[in-house]
Amino acid sequence: MTIAQLIDSPCELTDSSSSKTAIVLMTRIRLARNLAGQPFPGWAKPAQREATLKACRAAVAATAPMKRGFNLGIAELGELERQILVERHLISRELSGAKSGAGVVISKDQTFSVMLNEEDHLRLQVLRAGFNLKKAWNAINDLDSTLEESLDFAFSSDLGYITACPTNLGTAMRASVMMHLPALVISNQMEKVVRAVNQLGMVVRGLFGEGSDASGSIFQISNQTTLGESEAEIIKRLDSVLRSIVENERNAREKLLEADANKLLDKIGRAYGILQNSHVLSSSEAMNLLSLIRLGVDLGVFPDASRALIDRLFIEAQPGHLQHAQKGEFEPGQRDVLRAVRLRAEFAAFARPDCNFTNQDKN
Repeated sequence: MTIAQLIDSPCELTDSSSSKTAIVLMTRIRLARNLAGQPFPGWAKPAQREATLKACRAAVAATAPMKRGFNLGIAELGELERQILVERHLISRELSGAKSGAGVVISKDQTFSVMLNEEDHLRLQVLRAGFNLKKAWNAINDLDSTLEESLDFAFSSDLGYITACPTNLGTAMRASVMMHLPALVISNQMEKVVRAVNQLGMVVRGLFGEGSDASGSIFQISNQTTLGESEAEIIKRLDSVLRSIVENERNAREKLLEADANKLLDKIGRAYGILQNSHVLSSSEAMNLLSLIRLGVDLGVFPDASRALIDRLFIEAQPGHLQHAQKGEFEPGQRDVLRAVRLRAEFAAFARPDCNFTNQDKN
């Protein structure tokens, strides 16, 4: 299967039926696994990497979720195709830069992906729309158990799963949720939230993980500790922290409305106007404008059904997706013009803002 077929396939994160929640956009759980007796990818010789890739690729592709999926060698993909996979959160930026001996297997609905020979031999990942930690954990645990039947994973009774980076020892699990927190950003409270989350053993990152910006007021919050706690304990603690952040965002929205509803409505209205009339839009500006429109949907300024479009545009306004749609590779300035054309067309028929809105925000 090709990248074009992947983009055209129904996807939980862009399908309208999955875009029902405010604040929490996506849940992701990753597991790092390595083959016993084999050097980590960063230390392996080319022949060893290829042998590990072949064995893992076959085992993963044979599992039930991955049948009829996408089985891709990174070296076989062009730069634009790799960028699209990063923008869909299906591979990491690190894997996208791999030269050889690396691959990814992706389920047809794009809820499962397994990166091969990134930092570890396997990085299992499950994505779910909305706030679904338990559902995501059950799915990835089933996949992990199936793979253990055919692959010998490196495991220590003292240290848990053996990983290339010592910070992943133990469960080797990273559970994260992508959250839309515009009110906390507007009210300058995010720094306080980040400090509080860090003190609780969690970490806050941007849209595309470590080292990325929180474009569109979108943040990833995940566990930092993997050793000394079970998967169930980590998920329970993360769930508690995330629910507290959701409540903080709700309170921040209420306070913004109470302090000056017209000022907030003005921000949303200006975003609407720019998206309808702009001729040049950078990725960052487009994300921030779409963020305000999504906040407007959550508050009842725009119809609830509009949320699905905004969630899709968060992905499709990214450089890789934009260039794929235009069937070419373009310089940043050209992309900014094409992005504005695309968003003008989408917002030409978009519902007008309702100035008599009521707060319809829901988790």
